[in-house]
Amino acid sequence: MEEIYQYSDDKTKLIEKKSFYPFKKRSIMNKLEKGLFMFSHSRTAKIISFSIVGFCAGLCLTLITFLSFDKPNHKRGVGGYETSVLPELDENISSLLSELYETEESDENENPLNNLFQDDDSISQNEEPSPLTYQTYRVKSGDMIGFIADEFNVTQDTIISVNNIKQSRLIQPGQYLKIPSMPGIIYTVKKNGETAESIAKKYDINAEKCAFVNNLNISSELNAGSVVFVPDAELDWATRQEINGDLFKKPLHSRYWLSSPYGWRDSPFSTGKRTFHGGLDMATSQGTPVYPALDGKVTAVGFNSTYGNYVIISHHSGYKTLYAHMSTVNCKKGNFVYTNTMIGRVGSTGMSTGPHLHFTVYKNGKTVNPSLLLN
Repeated sequence: MEEIYQYSDDKTKLIEKKSFYPFKKRSIMNKLEKGLFMFSHSRTAKIISFSIVGFCAGLCLTLITFLSFDKPNHKRGVGGYETSVLPELDENISSLLSELYETEESDENENPLNNLFQDDDSISQNEEPSPLTYQTYRVKSGDMIGFIADEFNVTQDTIISVNNIKQSRLIQPGQYLKIPSMPGIIYTVKKNGETAESIAKKYDINAEKCAFVNNLNISSELNAGSVVFVPDAELDWATRQEINGDLFKKPLHSRYWLSSPYGWRDSPFSTGKRTFHGGLDMATSQGTPVYPALDGKVTAVGFNSTYGNYVIISHHSGYKTLYAHMSTVNCKKGNFVYTNTMIGRVGSTGMSTGPHLHFTVYKNGKTVNPSLLLN
């Protein structure tokens, strides 16, 4: 009888123990619910809630703005004349340029740029000439043309000209340079019959010295293509700026994207056709002001089906620039304009897929890559 009671007592305890766990679980849940209720009505909870709502709202607004933002579309804002072969002269504009070259000689003396950037230092006429010799220098890391020129007592123009450097910023360590024993530049004879005397007169230097260093008679006639070292001469301003990559300023002073570069491209007008594009297409907002890339004289203003409203400006050293597809033109033929003179506004006239400026640079009638000249 005693054993049965003990068993029953143990069973009672077991039952009591089992009934304790649901009670403990309910107690914990009640505490959690009470804690969450109190937290949800606290100041901290309100701050956190507002922060989360604000973050979500900001994220949604950012996504909406991003999706609605007018991203650069390289199929928009392109146009202009294009050819299926590499052009020697842009045929579409050659007739306009030919008119300009006819009057170039008569206008040359009136151009204010002709007398700019001349060296005021006189050349000594009594200097005893010395033979011209060359030595070789290997470019080291960190070298710049100016430092090398100072080291050998010549000019930057000398090193650039003698080594036919097209981009002064691109000299590389390990490259070999020819260094002459005196400052000067290389000159290629343009036409038959030029002499050391006529070349010296062109650069305002001593004719006897020019003849001596080239082992020539002062009046000996030279053939076109002959190469002469002209002592004490300097490169013209435009050539120096071109080689240094600082000749032209950007014709758009505001933000733009390059919708079509210079060179070969997929034609925007003929699907699947590769064509040569002779300038830069700078896409930007309609009405953006357009400025000359270099001081010069406006030599043509007009409209045609390809370029729409266009302006051509003549510059120093045989350079001309074309600005096309403009909505309005604010200059006239004959005006002398500066880099801060507004000549028109961006548009989409002529062969164009959207608002942009077509910008072409001509050097002696041939197109060149404007990207290599823009500062």
